[in-house]
Amino acid sequence: MQNVFIINFQSLYEILDEIKENLFFKIIKLESENNIKNNSDLDTINSLIISKTDHKLLLNRDITDKNLLNFNDLPMPINKLLELINLKLMKLKFSYQTKVHINGYELNLNSKFLSKNALNLKLTEKETEIILYLYETKKNHDVADLKKNIWRYSAGMETHTVETHIYRLRKKILKNFDDRNFIVSQKDGYQII
Repeated sequence: MQNVFIINFQSLYEILDEIKENLFFKIIKLESENNIKNNSDLDTINSLIISKTDHKLLLNRDITDKNLLNFNDLPMPINKLLELINLKLMKLKFSYQTKVHINGYELNLNSKFLSKNALNLKLTEKETEIILYLYETKKNHDVADLKKNIWRYSAGMETHTVETHIYRLRKKILKNFDDRNFIVSQKDGYQII
């Protein structure tokens, strides 16, 4: 999931917080630009920063102009604001979308192919999201976490969607690459090691 950091911009945070259930990104409020450097949710591929402060103060080795959103035309209608944020997030994601190397595999995010040793496996959009989410976070994720962050389901919703998708994905990887350990299933969730 992509993150939108809102720095020193209380009114914008309050507006987005009111409608956060309908957003396709996570909003994170920070009191100053100094807090962003120590935030574990910051990664250049999935983070957009909105701030009233001078953006020159935010530019460093982790943050580039691609990650910053300038608001020169405030106030603006909320639908225009959300359109602008979503467009910037899409551009940000696309600018980094190429090939991701995962444990000897190459995941092409544009074509949605997982490759290794001249073998290719076509993935669905959801399978690609699952692999990226498991790989980028480097920890076990239980079914409730995957429901929330991949499918945007509520935690209490009864479904076997996660288990079914993971089972089918692991089966495809086993069939194409003879690899039983790409996605590890443990007692406390799933992980790509």
